[in-house]
Amino acid sequence: MPFGLRSRTASILGATLLITSVGASTATASASARPFTPATAPTGQYVALGDSYTSGPLIPNQVNLGCLRSDQNYPSLTAGSIHSSSFVDASCSGATTVNMTQSQSTLGVTVNAPQLNSLTANTKLVTLGIGGNDIDFVDIITTCAEDSLTNPFGDPCTAHYTSGGTDQLAALINATEPKVAAVLQAIHQRSPGARVLVVGYPDILPQYNSGCWPLQPIAYGDVAYLRQTEENLNTMLSKAASANGAQYVDTYTPTIGHDICQAPGTKWIEGLVPLSPAAPFHPNALGEAAMARALEAALAKS
Repeated sequence: MPFGLRSRTASILGATLLITSVGASTATASASARPFTPATAPTGQYVALGDSYTSGPLIPNQVNLGCLRSDQNYPSLTAGSIHSSSFVDASCSGATTVNMTQSQSTLGVTVNAPQLNSLTANTKLVTLGIGGNDIDFVDIITTCAEDSLTNPFGDPCTAHYTSGGTDQLAALINATEPKVAAVLQAIHQRSPGARVLVVGYPDILPQYNSGCWPLQPIAYGDVAYLRQTEENLNTMLSKAASANGAQYVDTYTPTIGHDICQAPGTKWIEGLVPLSPAAPFHPNALGEAAMARALEAALAKS
């Protein structure tokens, strides 16, 4: 998903960077514990592909500023856990399915080569976390946060995206499925011997209530719609994986109860104003560690 802080959310960045410098050591130390090593995971070259939910923007330590990539993201944690013989993290904040085959630029400057270029015939493990930017999901949530100010107890965002009787977000998800399928087919072509896993998105919003406005500015009536939209996105990714020779990794179920409305230390996904080092509406270090555990559990299945 995107780390696209437009002008309307740019003020958050300074606060986030300050938090990063203050809270880095504690969050990183907690997230780095790796209690589980799957015996069935491939131990050859591991290549990670994906967007900002994969790269880990603003989570210490940032090892690639162009892509806002952390060495504590779930691919890095998993690579250490399974003792990959080599590891390439090609993930980049803001990436879409297009950036699997085309370079990625920010403000006219190329920040990442086509991610599939990292694959070789000898690659043994590939993870793919993509699709959120193709529907611009985090920007959608940011828009809904703004709309909540007009009617916090209603559903202004739902009304906006379903006006005219058509669910625009559902249509975007449906349009993204063949794009994800094409990426998976290209992975198999380049790395025919690789085990390929599609990593879904973790739980962002509360599962069992209507949110926590104004702590997180999502109107009460919009929480269920946005939650269902994310579930639909994950369902699409699971279907695409199954139809194209890949294994789906569910990171949503194990992160329920650790959404943006929870207290620091319990939340694994930061809200509009992060309280731990992370981008808004993105996993913090604890969230990336949880995603790594889900990936490792999937790798343990033969």
